[in-house]
Amino acid sequence: MADTVSPEQRSRNMSAIRSKNTRPEIYFRKLLFSEGYRYRLNNKQVPGHPDIYLKKYNTAVFVHGCFWHRHDGCKYAYTPKSRIEFWMKKFENNQRRDKEVTKELSSEHIKQLIIWECTIKQMNRNRGKEREILGRAELFLESEELYLEL
Repeated sequence: MADTVSPEQRSRNMSAIRSKNTRPEIYFRKLLFSEGYRYRLNNKQVPGHPDIYLKKYNTAVFVHGCFWHRHDGCKYAYTPKSRIEFWMKKFENNQRRDKEVTKELSSEHIKQLIIWECTIKQMNRNRGKEREILGRAELFLESEELYLEL
């Protein structure tokens, strides 16, 4: 299937996608801050340069886009119909990098919390879900567990 927009328009669309300060990331940061958590953004001293780093809890928080990081079973993790080889290579590289970062954080005993974009969208639509997910994240911060995906 051919792309429905011109290559120039597609290029503009793709260049508008940010890797820092995305809406889901800002939403989760504001939620953490309102609960009294203090953090650093994109800390370069921590492997993987996490979106949020909570030093007090030695926890790296990554807000992953379902499309880019290939959230299993998620409707947002679709594969584009054009340039399939390009996209498959891009997705494989992203997943490989995610695994390397997880391994490196584990070796340094840094806890890792992954919040998926679809979870943020659910939280945004439903305040009960927001409280539930935030509660699970807070329990994780206080626990001895090293890894949690929400």
